[in-house]
Amino acid sequence: RTKELPRVVIFAGKAAAGYWVAKQVIKLINSVAEVINSDEEIGDILKVVFIPDYSVTAAENIIPASDISQHISTAGTEASGTSNMKFVLNGGIILGTVDGANIEIGEEVGEEQIFFFGCLAHEVADFRHYLRFHQPKPDAALQAAFDMIQANTFGDSHLFQPLIDAILRGGDVYLLSVDFPSYIEAHKAVEAAYRQHDEWITKSILSVARMAKFSSDRSIQEYAEEVWNIEPAPVSGQSV
Repeated sequence: RTKELPRVVIFAGKAAAGYWVAKQVIKLINSVAEVINSDEEIGDILKVVFIPDYSVTAAENIIPASDISQHISTAGTEASGTSNMKFVLNGGIILGTVDGANIEIGEEVGEEQIFFFGCLAHEVADFRHYLRFHQPKPDAALQAAFDMIQANTFGDSHLFQPLIDAILRGGDVYLLSVDFPSYIEAHKAVEAAYRQHDEWITKSILSVARMAKFSSDRSIQEYAEEVWNIEPAPVSGQSV
């Protein structure tokens, strides 16, 4: 136990009224959290928290407190989110797929400051085609997670069986079974880096220092020049 690195895993979000799958995912997160957080053997080594009704107010507390920010959309499915920018600007380090703004951030801060994993966008179509007609055996760790769910470890397994079926029998559209092994390896790399305090602090500082491109000043100036076609107007010296 003394060699284990303590972790607090925070989930936050909300599901649209008709988004049944998202509601089941949230239910599973809370059910897993209930089991883990009440396990005396685990103790303070691992805690899982779900913060409901995620909002800007909640983000103001979560983002500055985070060491790692996970942005794990399937490659090619995220246009360009901004929450990962906010985490990095506050010293957080990204663990994520090669997708969306993760790519843009990597171009600025250096890919060595990010823990990338998963397939690439140009590989997605081939993987989806293969999984549509084949059912390869899942990674051992992923299968172990499925087994725990199906053993009613986190409550009635029938509630969560559709989530498992979507991966094993539904074509795994989001390629969870494909990305999972490299996701685990990325977490191992995170743990190794976190144990090297100076290395971790260096990553954090360099990331913040190289994030100037994502400031609102640069964004507004670019829109003014390339979209709105407007020029700066002189402002009188009179106070308002």
